[in-house]
Amino acid sequence: MIKGILFDMDGLLLDTEKYYFVCWIKSAEEFGFSMKPHHALAVRSLSSKYAEPYLKKSLGEDFDYYSVRAKRRELVYNAMQTYGIKLKPGVNELLKYCKENDIITAVATATTTENAKKYLEKVGVADMFSKIVGGDSIENGKPAPDIYLKAARELGLETESCIALEDSPNGIIAAFSAGCKPIMIPDLTEPTEELKPLLYDCLPTLFNVIDILKREKGE
Repeated sequence: MIKGILFDMDGLLLDTEKYYFVCWIKSAEEFGFSMKPHHALAVRSLSSKYAEPYLKKSLGEDFDYYSVRAKRRELVYNAMQTYGIKLKPGVNELLKYCKENDIITAVATATTTENAKKYLEKVGVADMFSKIVGGDSIENGKPAPDIYLKAARELGLETESCIALEDSPNGIIAAFSAGCKPIMIPDLTEPTEELKPLLYDCLPTLFNVIDILKREKGE
């Protein structure tokens, strides 16, 4: 029985992953590096512990990961200020269904807790979550399972009773490793053949998660 849902944020709740994608490439260019789209896609939701060696291996050992990332954060902030933050389709409807059916919810994001709360408050859904767990509250970020283990623990639930909603491969790996039921809602990429065995399901939008919850209840 599903008792909780753990939500990724960027690219899943918020239509912001496109900003990170573009700004990684632009920031790298400003430092003289030719980052390709597949590099930017590969580091989605990937903690610095894993992203730094990956990008150094791909772009050269002189790639200054933390400086480029700092610039990327500045560019993302500016993009959000200019273009705004929008909810992905189905967010409000799914959260409403969860509230009405006693399914507790948490956010499990690589973004810092403070920024996650700020962004979610900006779009008016922060109060719909029992917990907001940011990447700064754990030792090992995605694809390690830490954030999903912590989010489930914060809700007082076993991970086996939680669906984890993700748009990125690194997030799916983290959720699967934690023992959750990972559902992918693709944003910038579709699941690879290697990723598909880890999925509980793959759905076009968050609207469709309601059907899964109804099915689990036998409706």
